[in-house]
Amino acid sequence: MSGRTEGGAVEFRRPPLAVFLAAFCASPSPAFAHASDRGHVLLLPTGYYLIGGAFAVAVSFLVLALLPANWLGLLWRRRLPLFAFGDSARAIISLISFAGFAILIAAGLLGSRDPLSNPLPLVIWTLLWAGLTLLQGLLGDLWSWLNPWCGPWRLLSRGRSDEAQLPQWLGCWPAVVLFFAFAWFELVDPAPDDPARLAFAAGVYWLLTFIAMRVFGYDKWSRSGEFLGIFFSMVARFAPVERDDKGRLALCWPGARLLTAEPLPASGIAFLLLALSSVSFDGLSKTFFWLGLFGINPLEFPGRTAVIDSGSLGLVLAFVLLAGVFLVAVILGQRLGGSDKPLAQAAGLLVWSIVPIALAYHVAHYLTVLLVDGQYALASLSDPFALRWNLFGTADMQVEAGVVAGAGSAWWLWNVQAGAIILGHVLAVLVAHGLAWRLHPQPARAALSQFPLTVLMIAYTIFGLWLLATPTVG
Repeated sequence: MSGRTEGGAVEFRRPPLAVFLAAFCASPSPAFAHASDRGHVLLLPTGYYLIGGAFAVAVSFLVLALLPANWLGLLWRRRLPLFAFGDSARAIISLISFAGFAILIAAGLLGSRDPLSNPLPLVIWTLLWAGLTLLQGLLGDLWSWLNPWCGPWRLLSRGRSDEAQLPQWLGCWPAVVLFFAFAWFELVDPAPDDPARLAFAAGVYWLLTFIAMRVFGYDKWSRSGEFLGIFFSMVARFAPVERDDKGRLALCWPGARLLTAEPLPASGIAFLLLALSSVSFDGLSKTFFWLGLFGINPLEFPGRTAVIDSGSLGLVLAFVLLAGVFLVAVILGQRLGGSDKPLAQAAGLLVWSIVPIALAYHVAHYLTVLLVDGQYALASLSDPFALRWNLFGTADMQVEAGVVAGAGSAWWLWNVQAGAIILGHVLAVLVAHGLAWRLHPQPARAALSQFPLTVLMIAYTIFGLWLLATPTVG
């Protein structure tokens, strides 16, 4: 469902190619912004947003470079204890989730063919992928309780100890491959919203994951191949809610748990970079600029079938470009800081600073989808099989698409989206500095080592704001 109601803006001039090489710097100029494809045209000073966003990230780097090294560390370590609860209900909640998932699969196969009336695509693309990601970043790892595998696995695997071993070199490469397949299905496949098509894909994924968990064990496959769990657990590390091994909850600063993370292996680095590059390409693939590169008139968009090849190529190139630029920034930073740490360790640690950026892009990109399609989801859940049921009293609710239409809506939507991107990059600079102090014992060298990565974040801030401000199809 991504992109159905995305916000954007129309520049008077076609943006230069340097935007995509992370070197674009726009001058202040008027721009038009619309909240959705049904929205209102509103004048916004887009150039000022671009310059202001880059300036905010740059200033945060300078401030951190001048602060005492222990000041930020003391801030990150502060905790506010809350309460404790055990894991006794985890399997029960997962079984309920599995039952709901089975009903959704049945609705996808037997219910309405309209993706705005059938609950399966609305729950998966809107409530799960767009909504739960946001909740993970706010409240912690809810997915470990809600996933539809934990309960059934515990029910059928009691007393079993004949689990096969996964080779250590495998890491989470299976999850990288599966996440790429998921991104391709969402962004490139001609009909990812088709209920029957989605039901088949989701059902096959659940079955294959469950078989792998039975063979290799729930914990092993959750860390190696179940890409949703790996993605959600990474996002949950940003949350200001922390739960320790004894079930005790505490409040902490957003991103504080990222500073205590262990360096990721090559597969983990690839996974996080793929998560960011895929959502970035989702926005880029709908721009007039991208479509123009392949000779497609965006005002007469022929449909997703016509852009399968360019979409597949773009998804790969976006990942390769981001991975290459990130590794170059880390290598340059290591040389500037005079570090003797291996590149794998430095990259595996610093890649955690990508999490705030990925979450910010997710929020900005899917905000309008949540606001509009979330209402369709509530209505469809009351009548999953299109039999005129009203299970929760929401079947007849009026969907208010006006929440993302009109001059006022366009103004606050664009500001919230732009604010999320800028704040995400500022927090990423904070996290990167904290991680750099683990690689470089001298604060001056740690700050110097972060200069190339900060330049990358400034460029990505500009790119993200440009994505919000440029015209898009649909």
